[in-house]
Parts: sequence; structure tokens; C-alpha cells
Amino acid sequence: MGQQQLLMIVLAIIIVGIAIAVSMELFRANAIDSKRDILIDETSYLGTMAIQYFKKPKELGGGGKSFMGWTIPPPMIQTYNGNFMTASVSSSEVVITGTGTEVVTGTDSIKVQTTVTAEEINSIVIN
Repeated sequence: MGQQQLLMIVLAIIIVGIAIAVSMELFRANAIDSKRDILIDETSYLGTMAIQYFKKPKELGGGGKSFMGWTIPPPMIQTYNGNFMTASVSSSEVVITGTGTEVVTGTDSIKVQTTVTAEEINSIVIN
């Protein structure tokens, strides 16, 4: 083989290596964004359940215009996407914190906090 052919092979290997490294980083970033969106969806779903409890009369097993007594259903405490063990409940609002299973940097996981009132559900990404 000529020197020019060897140089082209080495250059092709370097380009392929860089393309693989960039695509792995893009895949990881997409996975983190997807997990964040899924956590927001799951905490919003729990928020919807809390609003249903709030609006249901006490006679039918609801809160009767209060969130007091609402808890996260046991199957939803830990899912494939995250843990939802923290729910701060007061009579006028519920704050649900979800911690994702996807590690962002080091040991930091994605965290989403959803505040539920009788009128709205607001989610913020903590980490």
C-alpha cells in the first residue's frame, strides 16, 4: 500500500471515531430529555389524581374540597422512570417531588417538583 492510502485509512478511522463519540453524547442527551418529560408527565398524572380527590365529596371517598388525606397510590410510588415518595399535602395544595432513575452528572438524578392546587398543576425541573 502506498503512503497516501494509509493516510486515508487513518483519517477515515479518526472521522468514524469522532462521529461515534458525538452520536453517543447526542443519544445520552436525548435520553435525559425524555426522562425529564416522562417525570413531568407522571407527576402531572399524580396531580390529576389529587385534583380528583379534592373535587370528590367526602361521602364518596374524596377530600370534599380539601387535599388532606390524599396519598400517592402504592403502584405509583416507584416506577421504571422514577421515585415519587415525597408528597407534601396541605388542605389547599399538594407538592409532589419525583426523582428520576437517569443519572445526569455524577450521582445527580433528574428531579421534578409539581405543585397542585384546585385550579392548576405546575411542574418545575429542580435538577
